[in-house]
This record gives sequence, structure tokens and C-alpha cells, in this order.
Amino acid sequence: MTRQFDAIVIGTGQAGPFLTRRLTATGMKVAIVERKLFGGTCVNTGCIPTKTMVASAYAAHLARRAAEFGVVVDGGVSVDMRQVKARKDAICGQSREGLEASLKKLENCTVFEGHAKFESSREVSVGRDKITADRIFINVGGRAIVPPMPGVDQIEYLTNSSMMGVDFLPRRLIVVGGSYVGLEFGQMFRRFGSEVTIIEMGPRLIHREDADVSAAVQEIIEREGIGVRLNSKCISFSKEGAEIRAKVDCKDGSPEVSGTHVLLAVGRRPNTDDLGLEKAAVAIDDHGYIVVDDQLRTSVPGIWAVGDCNGKGGFTHTSWNDAEIVAANLLDHDPRRVSDRITAYALYIDPPLGRAGLTEAQARDSRRKVLIGKRPMTKVGRAVEKGETQGFTKVLIDADTREILGAAILGTGGDEVIHSILDVMYAKAPYTVIQRAMHIHPTVSELIPTMLGELQPLAD
Repeated sequence: MTRQFDAIVIGTGQAGPFLTRRLTATGMKVAIVERKLFGGTCVNTGCIPTKTMVASAYAAHLARRAAEFGVVVDGGVSVDMRQVKARKDAICGQSREGLEASLKKLENCTVFEGHAKFESSREVSVGRDKITADRIFINVGGRAIVPPMPGVDQIEYLTNSSMMGVDFLPRRLIVVGGSYVGLEFGQMFRRFGSEVTIIEMGPRLIHREDADVSAAVQEIIEREGIGVRLNSKCISFSKEGAEIRAKVDCKDGSPEVSGTHVLLAVGRRPNTDDLGLEKAAVAIDDHGYIVVDDQLRTSVPGIWAVGDCNGKGGFTHTSWNDAEIVAANLLDHDPRRVSDRITAYALYIDPPLGRAGLTEAQARDSRRKVLIGKRPMTKVGRAVEKGETQGFTKVLIDADTREILGAAILGTGGDEVIHSILDVMYAKAPYTVIQRAMHIHPTVSELIPTMLGELQPLAD
């Protein structure tokens, strides 16, 4: 027997529950499907658990620095990984269980637990159940890529997901991938007490950022004793007893790195390969991402794709914004578009990186007349007072329109401070709005107006 609904939502990541609540509030009968853990990546293996563990790592790091602040810690500092994991599990569990309970109590909502597969453009099977609707929203997220590196099938490796089950301290951790996930886990476990080496195939860390940001981040993590191996073009693995050996092709340093555990952090792929999308004629690109237009409609009328599976962002905040865009167009007759949003994200090492808009390289390539302002965190009073002076702030301005093109804030509070710039960018207001604002002292934000008062032409 096939059950009829007004809408089907596949996946309970950030976008799915939001859309479900908006749709059911109009009186629609909605089926929402979850095959594993409610809350998706963010709640279970992404933002919430990792940032909870980052907080534990920061506490350990600060405790070790206690003497710098005149604080005496007798007996040294140790980390109980079981307690770290237990704290993380409790916080994630509260979020996951709360979401599951709220959906199961939601009026006009029916929860199906199982693997959803398209049978046609309007029918989905979940185990033995068949459900159909004229509107279907795909919110299936993504997972870590396991690259076909030689020997990877001969070792036990970790990904961002399986790291969530670690309740012990890896003695020597090899991290493959020098981007956001690899850097956050690398610094985190170094602060817990592991020896850490990060192996990156490219010539620098976080290649999508400007070279000065990459260099500053490398300096930050190397200062904490993390080894960094760049230009590692040909990575392979072998096992010798309890040891894992990673062979690398580098110009400098040993051609081999030895460790007890390996974390693969080399990217993610969408969970679209087992949805039966071919039966619904939903188009995907060469990387498996569902092709969508500026309002997140797929190639099939009546089917939308939101969140990580559409390749339009890959962050919790972009997933949530996807849901807002779909709801605005479908329910509010408000023509919102993906192209209206400004690129914004953060890297949660310590100190964090807050990013908005264009990089310096992108601004230069745009052939605009660009002004740049830059200030080291050593000249930010709040950072000096906290003893956290690593990093810098940088902002890029269109010299003709005076609008802000982009900014990078690598430093204490950078993930929060960036929003004062981001909001002015959305308002399309001139940078002088911030420059002439009176900010509170002592804060990191108070130096943004000062930096904007010292703009210089961007060198060619």
C-alpha cells in the first residue's frame, strides 16, 4: 500500500527539519525520512561534536599556559580522553534526541526510519513502505572521501566520523590533508597530547585561502609542535606491527612518516549514489552532486535538493540558508536566490579564522581597483591582554564603490568579529559605515575602524 503525502523530506540534517516545520505549519502532511542518526553531520560528526572537543583541547592548552597568567597548577595537566568523549557524546546526544522527539511529536508530520530510494519522480520507498508526494526535498548530506591511495586498504584508518568514537589518545597521529578538517583535528589532538604530523599534497596548507593566511596558520600549528609535510604528491601506506608508515614524495625531509594512527581528511562526497536518482531522472554532476538552479530546484519539477548534496556550500549555515531560500520561494512568494548570499565560513583552529567574501587573490583577479587594510593581532589590545596575539586582520575594499569585497580575520575572536564586516557587506553600505562607528573598548572589533582608516592600494 502506498501512502500519500503533500511533501516528502529525505534527511534530517539542518535543512530537513526546518523545511518540515515550515511545510507542516501550512497544514501540509509531510513525511520525513532518516536512515541513521537524526541531525545529520552537524549534530553527530561535524560542528557540534568537533567544536565541543576543540573546547576541551583549548582548556588543556590554556591550563598548560597557566603560569603565564600568574596561575599555579599543581601536579601538571593531563587529559582524560574518556571524559572528553563523554562530554562530547552528552552534548551531541541532547541535540540529537531533542530533534528526534520534536519531529515525532510534530503535528502533520510522519517520521520514517530507514533508507529512502526513489522509485519514480513522485514515489519513494523506505524499506517495505511506499510513500508518494508532489513535492520532494532531498537533504542527504555527505561523507568523507577515502582516496585510492596505495596500501590504504591494508591499514585501519580514521575519518571525521570514526574519530567521534575515539576515547583514547593516539600516540602518533598522521593526518592526511592540510585543510579545515585536518587542521582542526591535528591541533586538537596535539593539545590532547598526541604527536601529530600533517601531510598535504599541495604546496601550502588550506590552498583556497591567500598565501599569507596559509603561512600564518602553518606558523601557528608548528609553534605547537605539529609537523607539516607539504608537496606530498605520492602518498602510500604500509603496516609494520603496530606501526603505520606513510610514504611521501617530498623535496625536503624524510620520505617516510611513521605513526600509530591515520586520519584521512582529504575531502567529502555527497550521499547520492544509493538514492535511486536515476529512476527519478534527477541530474547529478561528475562529482555526484545534485544539479540545482539558483532557487535549489533540480532538473525535475517538484524536486529540490538542499544542503551538502547540492555542492552549493557544504556548511551547516549554507544548508540552513538553502532551506530558508526554498521556503521563501515556495511558501512566502519571496524570490530569494543562492547567488544573493556572500561566501562566509570559519576555520576553528585556535586562534580561529573568520572569512567573508573575496580573497585577496580573487579581488586581484577581478581587475577592480582595490584597497587593502591589514593589521597584526600584536597591535590589538584585547589580544595582548588575553595573551593570544597570533594572526592578523585583513580587509579588501572596492576603491570606486567603497563597498567591502572581502575580509579575513585570523586571530582571537575572529569567527565572531567577521560578522560586523559581513553584515555591512550584505547591506551594500560603504566601508565608512564601520570606519566611523564607535566600537567598544577593549575588543578585537574596535580595531576594524582603525584598519579601515589605513587603507592602501593593493599591489599588483
